[in-house]
Amino acid sequence: MTAPERATATEPTPDRVVVGIDGAPPSKMALRWAVFLAETLGCRVHAISTWQQPAGWAAAGGITGTVDWAPEQDTLQTLTSTIREVLGDHPPVPVVAEVEQGGAARTLIDASRNARMLVVGSRGHGGFTGLLLGSVSSACAEHAHCPVTVVHGEALPPNAG
Repeated sequence: MTAPERATATEPTPDRVVVGIDGAPPSKMALRWAVFLAETLGCRVHAISTWQQPAGWAAAGGITGTVDWAPEQDTLQTLTSTIREVLGDHPPVPVVAEVEQGGAARTLIDASRNARMLVVGSRGHGGFTGLLLGSVSSACAEHAHCPVTVVHGEALPPNAG
């Protein structure tokens, strides 16, 4: 697979389906549905992952010592490996990958301004697994600037059989 094209969430590209990816199984299913919707709508997929510094990181002056942490690079690796795992080396639609620093909900809501559709999994990493709807998907459903699809369960899109 060639490396996914990189973009920014604010570029004016209304012919795209935005999908939030964190590497968790619900986000992998969301990516499958995003591709289905993009094929149906004649759009590309804009896959977005986010990262944040741990709480108190700046106040503590960061971690000292030999810790090798590159959050943006780690997040990009998770994003690109998830895209490759789910879609293989030749996705059926163009896929743009983007990594942003910040909260997932705010980043996806901002990206929805110029999107045909926003797709998110019902919950991702770090949530309470018993919840039907996570905080990111709930915020996106309430505040997005375009239609939102929240993917629940493991039902594949019609063309993924």
